[in-house]
Parts: sequence; structure tokens; C-alpha cells
Amino acid sequence: MQLSSQLQHYEQLVEDQIAVEVRGIEKIAERNQWKVIQAFQKHRVSDYHFAGSTGYGYNDRGREVLDEVYADVFGAEAGLVRPHFVSGTHTIATALFAVLRPGEQLLYISGTPYDTLHKVIGKEGDGAGSLRDWGILYDEVALNDQDNIDWEAVEKAIRPETKVIGTQRSRGYGWRASFTVEQIAEMVKRVKQIKPDVIVFVDNCYGEFTEQSEPTEHGVDIMAGSLIKNPGGGIVATGGYIVGKKCYVDKAAQRLTAPGIGSEVGAMLGTTRSIYQGLFLAPSIVGQAVRGSVFAAALFEKLGFLTSPKWTAPRTDLIQAIRFHSADHLIAFVQGIQKASAVDAHVVPEPWDMPGYEHPVIMAAGTFMQGGSLELSADAPIREPYTAYMQGGLTYAHAKLGALIAVQTMIDRNLLTIE
Repeated sequence: MQLSSQLQHYEQLVEDQIAVEVRGIEKIAERNQWKVIQAFQKHRVSDYHFAGSTGYGYNDRGREVLDEVYADVFGAEAGLVRPHFVSGTHTIATALFAVLRPGEQLLYISGTPYDTLHKVIGKEGDGAGSLRDWGILYDEVALNDQDNIDWEAVEKAIRPETKVIGTQRSRGYGWRASFTVEQIAEMVKRVKQIKPDVIVFVDNCYGEFTEQSEPTEHGVDIMAGSLIKNPGGGIVATGGYIVGKKCYVDKAAQRLTAPGIGSEVGAMLGTTRSIYQGLFLAPSIVGQAVRGSVFAAALFEKLGFLTSPKWTAPRTDLIQAIRFHSADHLIAFVQGIQKASAVDAHVVPEPWDMPGYEHPVIMAAGTFMQGGSLELSADAPIREPYTAYMQGGLTYAHAKLGALIAVQTMIDRNLLTIE
């Protein structure tokens, strides 16, 4: 698709505008790259660690060292990194089921969690094996009018049976700012003052390597994420990770496999090399994606659209939310992102009833890995206010191209005029 001369002019204006922000992003990527390399060196990662295992996977030293490397990178006591996690939702569910028992309460203090977790929480007696079906209580505290934690309401919501305080770092399908590591550290401090024995859980999806430290370096007890997002570096085909205090990670391992088996088995089936290499690449590629999000924010702000975060705002995840004037604008944007893909650029996405979501969703995902959210993608529920969520880009050039072609698609459909 040919970009109009006016749009090419905007491209250059935005490039010049974001130059200072880009330097800061590159510095964070550099420091995180050093941290990963140091963890590899500490554990003497070698070629023989990449060998695949079969059957039970006994004595798989590569798998064992991988857990240790992840623990060090995330500043945690222990790690559990496996291709057997089928998604971020599965990884989060494993962590929550591991540390909660019937009669105990999970309390989310960051508002309603991401749509796919709703069925994990479930409804009492739903028969689906949800948390509530197992007699685990659930409650949540909405954010205040400034989209910050409502501490007065949190104090009232914490009860003797409250076992786990949950926080979702990323905005999900929300307009609020994602929570920074500094903000999460403050959450840990305050909830531990209220109830010292409470377990703090963080859904870290989309947040890894966007800052120079991770939540588990600041007191979070257990944390989960997906390998087809940031830490997989765009090359890991499937999987997830759980890091945190050893006692809780051990329980998660028992939940993933079976009591008495835990993390000591599990054939890696040839995935080990890519998981190591993906982690090595992740800081640099996350930096590319964050830079692309800043470009998109600056471009769409210049064109008169609302964005969150704004291009000058600190970044703590990959997601760039853009609010449009109508469903037509939103659909054109997502379809434009698809047109910019190297894979399936000829496919035209349409809204559909996606499993786990409450509204029709339109999704652009011309990715090498199905659902790979570190790759350039965009999705949006078809509901007001019409907000699209763009994330990823294995290279900055691709992320930038996606934003530009999305704008050009709106221009070609007479939905947008620029001078």
C-alpha cells in the first residue's frame, strides 16, 4: 500500500518528536540485556543444556538450569518455565489454584481482571472446575476516580479468609494506565501492612523487560506470564513461566503436573534451545516493540485521537490503547494492522465471538506464532467506547509500518483527512 505524501510528512515529524524517548527505551533494553547475559553466565549455560528430553524427562539439566536462570533474571527464589503451559491464562490459573484452598479468598485490587480470567474465577457451582466451583471465594476492588488503587476500599475488603491479593499489571481491555513496578512495590508494602501473611500475586503479561526491574524484585510472592509474549523473544512456540518464592513455585509445579511429581519431570521435546534463545533476545525485541508503541501514540495524537498511554508517558508494558470515533474507525485500524503483516497480509479480519470474551472481538494477528503478542498485533472488543489495543512488533520498522498503514486505510475509506 502506498502512503500519501501528507502521511509521509507526518511520519518524519513524529520520528523527530520521539527521539528523546527512544534513547531512554534503548537504555532500558541495554540494561535488561546485560542482566539476562549475567544470569546465563552465572549458571554456565552451555550447548548441552539445549538437548531435548523425552518420556518422563528425568534428569533434564537444561530444564533445571532454565528454571534457575529465570529465577535470577526476575529476582526470585525459584522459577518454573515450561512449554506445557498452553497460554498466559493457563499459567495464571495454575499459580492461583496452587496457592488457594476451599474457603479462602482471592481479592483483586486492580479492578476487574482481563476477560479470559473471568471463567477461571467462575461462578459458584458452575461445574466447570473454576475457583468458585472449588469453594474459593472471590472479590475485587474497583479503582478510584483517578484509576489508582482505592486503599480505603481495599482495607475494608481484606478479611480473615483473604489468602491472595491479585494485581494485573497491564491494562487489559481498559483505559487505565498500566501499573509500574514502583506502584506494584507500593501495593506489596501496603497490603502486607494490613495483612502480613497475605500472598501477593501479579499477572505480569506484557510487562516483562519494559522497565529495568520486575515486580518479584520488589516483594511480589508469585508471578506468572506467557512465553508467546515478551520473554519468548518472538521465537518461542508455546509455554509460560511462574516465578516467586520457592514454596509457592513448588506448589505451582505440583499443580501443573501432579503431587509428588512437581518440577522433576516433563519432557521438553526440543523446545529448550528456543526458550533460552528467546529469553536472550527478549530485552532487545521488547525495546523495539515499545519504541513502536511510542511512535503510534505520537502519530495518532497528532491526528486528533485519544491515546493511553500518551507518547510522553512512562512505559511499563507493550500495550498502546487508541480510542476511535466509531466502530468503522476501529475496524479500519485493525484491518490496516493486518495489511502491514508479513504473514497473512491478504486476510481481512472481521469481528467474531472469540472463546473467553464477552463481546465480539476483531483481531489482527499476522504472526509467525499463533497468538504471539510480542509480534505486531491489534485487537479490540466491538463495544463503546471504541478502543483498539495495539501491541508488539519484532522490529521497530514493522511496528511503525503497521501504524502508518492503519492510518492510510482510514484515509482511503474516507474516515480521516489529513493536511
